[in-house]
Amino acid sequence: MADVNEERKEPPKQHGPAGRAARMMPGEKARDFKGTILTLFGYLRPYKWQFVVVAAMSLLSTVFAIVSPTVLGMATDTVVKGVMGDGVDYHALLVIILVLVGMYLLSWLFGAIQSWVMAIVSQKVIYTLRDRMSRKLDRLPLKYFDRVSYGDVQSRMINDIETINQTLTASITQMITALITLIGILVMMLRISLIMTLAAMVVIPASMLIIRLVVSRSQGHFKNQQKYLGMVNGHVEEMFSGHDIVKAFNREEISEARFNEYNDKLYESAWKSQFLSGLMMPLTMLIGNMAYVMVCFLGGYLAINGKVSIGQIQAFIQYVRSFNQPVQQVANIANQLQSTAAAAERIFELLDEEEEKAAFGTEDDSSPIKARMAKDAKPLRGNETLWSATLAYMLESVKEVIRKESLKYDFTEDVDGDVAFEHVQFGYNPGEPVITDFSFEARAGQRVAIVGPTGAGKTTLVKLLMRYYELDGGRILVDGVNIKSMSRHELRSKFGMVLQDTWLSSSSIRENIRYGKTDATDEEVEAAAKAAHVDHFIRTLPGGYDMEINEEATNISAGQKQLLTIARAILAGAPILILDEATSSVDTRTERIIQKAMANLMENRTSFIIAHRLSTIKDADHILVLDHGDIVEQGNHEELLARGGFYAKLYNSQFAE
Repeated sequence: MADVNEERKEPPKQHGPAGRAARMMPGEKARDFKGTILTLFGYLRPYKWQFVVVAAMSLLSTVFAIVSPTVLGMATDTVVKGVMGDGVDYHALLVIILVLVGMYLLSWLFGAIQSWVMAIVSQKVIYTLRDRMSRKLDRLPLKYFDRVSYGDVQSRMINDIETINQTLTASITQMITALITLIGILVMMLRISLIMTLAAMVVIPASMLIIRLVVSRSQGHFKNQQKYLGMVNGHVEEMFSGHDIVKAFNREEISEARFNEYNDKLYESAWKSQFLSGLMMPLTMLIGNMAYVMVCFLGGYLAINGKVSIGQIQAFIQYVRSFNQPVQQVANIANQLQSTAAAAERIFELLDEEEEKAAFGTEDDSSPIKARMAKDAKPLRGNETLWSATLAYMLESVKEVIRKESLKYDFTEDVDGDVAFEHVQFGYNPGEPVITDFSFEARAGQRVAIVGPTGAGKTTLVKLLMRYYELDGGRILVDGVNIKSMSRHELRSKFGMVLQDTWLSSSSIRENIRYGKTDATDEEVEAAAKAAHVDHFIRTLPGGYDMEINEEATNISAGQKQLLTIARAILAGAPILILDEATSSVDTRTERIIQKAMANLMENRTSFIIAHRLSTIKDADHILVLDHGDIVEQGNHEELLARGGFYAKLYNSQFAE
């Protein structure tokens, strides 16, 4: 039976309450609200001059908006004096109205410029965050994805980023405008009447108290809302990607029950957070209206006694109503910041995750040549100095330029293909070893088959060879060089892989075959397809090599997908091959054809063949028989059968009646 996941002692992917999410308790608040917000604002620091423009435009827009009620009050006083005197001065009134209209237009214009600049800044910040998250995911070790669901990662990349985007786009400009408006209105109100201003100010401490109470109770619910949203996304992604398996095992009801459980928690946290945040505006409006009533009574009394004019009362009332608006905006911004802090904290948690260790030196090595070598350069050999490594890097750069200019040059010949495992020890979890003491040497050009029961550690060996995981002990050498001293990019460029679990991108068949060698010509692509015996099948498809494979690759069969991945490996032409049940998804007749193509592919290349069907590896130069992470037997097919040991029992069991 095909080895799907090796039944290794690897932690399964925890969809739903995965990783840190599983350790969070309901009602948990952001652990460092202030630090998270300051870190987020740190991304705005490169755009300080744009913020100067935003602040200037906000100031001008707000000044014109604040002065407008006073000008309108002057128009009212002009009308009142005209009615009570010798007639209305329509010329003066027209001038006041034109000035008022001009002020409204200028206020709108400066506000539009402010929004335009802030929109550009916010999108650049969001672009930077997305880019850093994408690069971070490329550098995270596989063990991170063993404990965090794909849905949770998607939620951080999509939902949390969008939450921050909304805050940067709207809330920051509102915050600047609200602060300037509060100060400006306060000055204009004091200019009209100190007593009425004091009466109106009772709204501030009451509103701030309400904001503080609501924020303290809503912060934890916003955090849970983001967490449970990730759990729902994770479950949906898991169920829909494996919907055929769910249906085959009649697990629809259990899947629905689990979705309802997550959805109920999301509903509970969402309605609580939204309800509490929704209380802010009506409560602040209620307090504002009470202050408004007090101002009306006090203003009427002062007008009767000749202390203020009717136009001034009208302007003051407008200021009071305008004063409540920025207070409400501050309340809404404070509410939005809770959701933003929760989203930003989840993003920064991902960005702070431990990455794969660098190939050279330490992570904080400031030397630019070392930093470049750690990413791209050839590995240091023996007692090679930094200077010789630099020269090697320069030589490699020249080779790369020549290779791009002419495909007839091939520099893979500098890798012989000798691979050695020396006392390798590894476990996915501490204290639970999968491989205890594994030693073996494969010579260049050998075909090495790795067999054994499920869970023996076959696929684990391959993942260690590719440095998907770091060893707990021992070392692995390629051409006598410890793979820990190589850059991962350079190491993996020497391997071609054909796995049992096929993966194809949502692009054309031609681009999928070209995936391992992006500069390959169409002729090379078609030659690789012919070598994999898939050319005829491709030409029968609508569009041929240009046919698009859909997102789930359901418009071609499993066997056809396997053939395409084989063609991809053939085209890549790497000096070392890894074939993990490469023919498990094809029929017997196709398997025989592919075996012939594989024989040509593996010629003069070191090949590691993981197989369950032992009939497919009879021609291997060397067979390793694994059990519980150790070699229990090794030799060629005839030798192992003659011994009548573990391999012979496995082989005979596949042909017994």
